[in-house]
Amino acid sequence: MKIFSKKKVLTGILILISIICLLNLFSKEVRGFFYSISMPIQKIFWRAGERVLDFFEIFGRTKKLKKDVENLKFENQALLFQIAVLKELENENKILREALEIGLEKEFKLILVQIIGKDISQDFILIDKGEKDGVSEGMPVITQQKVLFGKVSEVYENFSKVMLISSKKSSFDVKILDKDISGVIKGKGNFKIFLDLIPQDKEIFNGDTVISSSMGGIFPSGLLVGRIKEIKKSDVEPFQKAEIELFFDISQTETLFVIQDF
Repeated sequence: MKIFSKKKVLTGILILISIICLLNLFSKEVRGFFYSISMPIQKIFWRAGERVLDFFEIFGRTKKLKKDVENLKFENQALLFQIAVLKELENENKILREALEIGLEKEFKLILVQIIGKDISQDFILIDKGEKDGVSEGMPVITQQKVLFGKVSEVYENFSKVMLISSKKSSFDVKILDKDISGVIKGKGNFKIFLDLIPQDKEIFNGDTVISSSMGGIFPSGLLVGRIKEIKKSDVEPFQKAEIELFFDISQTETLFVIQDF
C-alpha cells in the first residue's frame, strides 16, 4: 500500500512539472488565450472609464465656462457703469459750456445740481445738493439757458426741495422784455402760470417775452419766465391778465443750477 501511495504522489508531481513546462513552452499562446477571453470585459470597463472621465472633464469645463460667463457679466456691468459716468460727465460739461457761453458764471455764483425726484401734483422737485453743498432756502433755481425754474423751499443735508414757479404758492414780480410794463406772475399748479396786475392802459401782445424783475428781492432781474399765450381783458377790471407759456419742460429737464448769490 505504501509503495502504491508513493507512486501516486510521484505521478502527481510529474504531472504538475509537465504542466508547468507546457505553460512555459506555450506561455505566449496561453497569455493570448486568456487575453482573448478577457478582452470584451476589458473593453466594457475601459469604455465605462472613458465615459466617467469624459463626464468629469465636461463638468469641469462647464463649471469653468460658467465662472467665465459670470466674470464677463461683472466686467460688462462695470464697463456700463463707467460709460454711464462718462456720459453724465459729458452731459454736465456740455451744460457748463452752455452756461459759460451766455456768461452765467460772470453774473452768478452757481451750484450744478441734478433732479432726483418730481412731485408733479404739487409742482415740486428734489435736487441732489443740500446744506453741506452750500444750498440755502430761498435760492433761485435756473436752467443753463437762464430760464427760471423755481426756488429752494426746503433744505436737508444731502438734498433739497424746489418749489416750481408754477406752484400755487408761487408769486413774484416780472416785466415785459423791451417794454416798460411790470406785473406779477402767479402759479396755477399743474405747470401753469398767469400774468396779473397789468394796467389796462398798457399794451401787451401774444408772443411777448416775460422776464423776472428784482423787485421784491425774490429773484434776480432778467431771468426768462415765459411767453404770453392768451390775453384776458375786461372793461370792469382795473388790470389785464394773460396766460403764460413756460419756457421749460419738466419732462425734458435733468440738470439745473442753483444761484447762491445775486
